[in-house]
Amino acid sequence: MSEDLAGRTAVVTGGASGIGEACAIRLAAGGASVVVADINLGAAEAVAARLGGRAFEVDLAGDFDAAALAGQADILVNCAGLQHVAPVHEFPPDKFRLLIAVMLEAPFLLAQAALPHMYAGGFGRIVNISSVHGLRASPYKVAYVAAKHGLEGLSKVIALEGGGHGVTSNTVCPAYVRTALVEKQIADQARIHGISEERVISDIMLTEPAIKRLIEPEEVAELVAFLCSSPASFANGSSWVLDGGWSAR
Repeated sequence: MSEDLAGRTAVVTGGASGIGEACAIRLAAGGASVVVADINLGAAEAVAARLGGRAFEVDLAGDFDAAALAGQADILVNCAGLQHVAPVHEFPPDKFRLLIAVMLEAPFLLAQAALPHMYAGGFGRIVNISSVHGLRASPYKVAYVAAKHGLEGLSKVIALEGGGHGVTSNTVCPAYVRTALVEKQIADQARIHGISEERVISDIMLTEPAIKRLIEPEEVAELVAFLCSSPASFANGSSWVLDGGWSAR
């Protein structure tokens, strides 16, 4: 698939680090012209420079211009995310709203902005980076689980509406990926449970998967690239699970 995406414009949110950066790199390798969108402009510019792409500074929790970012996108990868860990009765409402805004409302606004262009061209790929927590719940992650469950529904509605226009919409649902976001979760979980960070990994994060390791961002990016390719034109409305067997239980 070295040049399968040649001539396509791909917008990747959260593209300056972690899964988003890996997706930006992989899509550029597939021939796409990549817009690296992130709240951290300096980091986005660094990634974009490596790819010959373009950086776009955006705060997805704020009043941003969705059309300016995604209005000409042939491919939209909604990857930006954040986490806050606390029991429901102590969860700050402002944090709940923040996570919903970034991981559910922003993907809706960006898809809404991108779809007219995709429909007009008869081609579009929307890949929403969900999580195993879009399919399963865990304690202390009420906002994240709610946002990812909502993202699953959003993606399926877009799939039903867009399929007849040559536009597909899917989610990718990984378990814990080796990113800065997960590293912060490890520290938060250690504090909440009163255990070491090593035990968080072994006793909490890796209890459910049959494969006892973290996923690498590049592994997620390979699946994203496939879903954006021509051979994946019939893949639509699905949740593509990379959880090492977690949801097989």
